[in-house]
Amino acid sequence: MTTSTAQRPASTDAPDDVSVRVRGLTKDFPLGGLFSRRSMRAVDNVDFDIPRGTIVALVGESGSGKSTVARAIARLERPTSGSITVGGQDVLKTEKSAASRRYRGTVQMVFQDPFGSLNPAHRVEHFLERPLRIHGKARTRAEVRSRSAELMRTVGLTEDMLDSYPHELSGGQRQRVSIARALAVDPEIILADEPTSMLDVSVRIGILNLMARLRDERGISMLFITHDLASARYVADTTLVMFAGALVEGGESLELMKNPSHPYTRLLLSAVPDPARTLSYDPVERARLRQAVLAPTTCPWQGADCSTTSPVRHTVGPDHWVRCHLYAPKVSAATNPLLTDSDSDLDSVLDTAPGTAPAPTRKADR
Repeated sequence: MTTSTAQRPASTDAPDDVSVRVRGLTKDFPLGGLFSRRSMRAVDNVDFDIPRGTIVALVGESGSGKSTVARAIARLERPTSGSITVGGQDVLKTEKSAASRRYRGTVQMVFQDPFGSLNPAHRVEHFLERPLRIHGKARTRAEVRSRSAELMRTVGLTEDMLDSYPHELSGGQRQRVSIARALAVDPEIILADEPTSMLDVSVRIGILNLMARLRDERGISMLFITHDLASARYVADTTLVMFAGALVEGGESLELMKNPSHPYTRLLLSAVPDPARTLSYDPVERARLRQAVLAPTTCPWQGADCSTTSPVRHTVGPDHWVRCHLYAPKVSAATNPLLTDSDSDLDSVLDTAPGTAPAPTRKADR
């Protein structure tokens, strides 16, 4: 059976084992004019850790708040509330107005669009020279050229490309230049905001392999923002699922993909091509799943729904948790009229409720 955990679980990692610790991160964007008090909550009370030397994938559909989380950690957006701890310090308290140069040297970001993140008026060497000089990694012209050539080799490009303009490079090469620019300051953390989404499928695998190599060889921690679960499964150690600004499921990547628990996670996985899948997801089935996720009235849980009562985290397997009322350890007939006193556990809810996707097999139940 499943077990409940605290709303904000305490990490068992020592501070030195965690590169980034996010707690209660919330971001509201104002709506209307200057004097309007209306706002939209883009990120809602998000908690997660990025262990040192690992890749954590943050997945979800467009508009779920993934990029806002990354931009908040990069200090490009000011959170409404919460804490972001890097190097044992809450940077929102120690650097209230803006990120320091030291923080920029620790945390770097790779943006989604390799066509828009490089100024077309400059050669490739310019993009590497600026961070090298600003952060004191190279001072003389010879040092800059030598270090730039080393960075190009690290990301799989040749030294002669330093003299090229962005328009002379392919999309994959431009994204590798963006990664080289981030590596120029020797960062401990890289925030990769959908770095492969604008690349051809044939080029994506090279970028993913480069990310994995930087993790393994340099111990760089990464937050990998993506809507592609296949990419997350391939490269990430841990996957977090984000829906409507909140984290709804998380766990070791292979375990989460094999045993998805939240209806939204199952909906996302239904869109991933998989020749080994035995259960077909036709358009009608996917539409029904989406309706079950978006409309609380179609959910088999008959108690207070997610719009009025936020679900807590429930452990459903080794290093695997889900935030969903359906995974409460015990569901009584008093709170769910679909059940009887003799038939009151979670699996009965998922199996007997009309119009509900089949319950996944969970390691905790075996």
